[in-house]
Amino acid sequence: MPRIPQFNGATLALVAVFAGLIAASTVWGGYPLGGGVPITLQTFAVLLAGAVLGAYRGAAAVLVYLVLGTAGAPIFAGHKGGPAIWTGTTAGFLVAFVLAAFVTGWIAERLAARGRPTFSGFLGATIVGSFAVIGVIGWTYVGIRAHLGFDATFAALTPFVPGDAIKAFLAAGVALAVHAAYPQILAGDASAASEPERARAGVAA
Repeated sequence: MPRIPQFNGATLALVAVFAGLIAASTVWGGYPLGGGVPITLQTFAVLLAGAVLGAYRGAAAVLVYLVLGTAGAPIFAGHKGGPAIWTGTTAGFLVAFVLAAFVTGWIAERLAARGRPTFSGFLGATIVGSFAVIGVIGWTYVGIRAHLGFDATFAALTPFVPGDAIKAFLAAGVALAVHAAYPQILAGDASAASEPERARAGVAA
């Protein structure tokens, strides 16, 4: 399991920034393709949060976003807000966002722990988060709520596949660029824990 990071000021700031990014991803209200589910940029922002921040912080950013939206901020798809969103067919996707950020972040942390992350590694992480988590949970819930069989649910989700693949590709590319510029973001507690050692090394020098 990934290590729980210290939620210090820097961590809270990163979580807030990415919660804001997810909220900003709904400025474009989306385009409905099937099953009452719109194609939006939320998936991109959620995957990016996990890939950049790691498991716990990425999931925390999504949770902050969901709390704000549930409280009434119009930051869900279609500029909606309030608790009523949890009674709709898209509620499964909202739950899946938290898990997707966590899983994507967990894979990203493993990549960082093994050395310099690669685009293919991040792409694998975002594809798992997008299709194995968001796709499976979200569309299963749509099928249940809309009383659709497997064939009808599959037909409804098919138009979303190319867009979701592009969003996973873009999230992987942006995450790689961020980590190339700021390689310590995924270090979490490791960087903080190394502070005393660096200080002792400086004194010794």
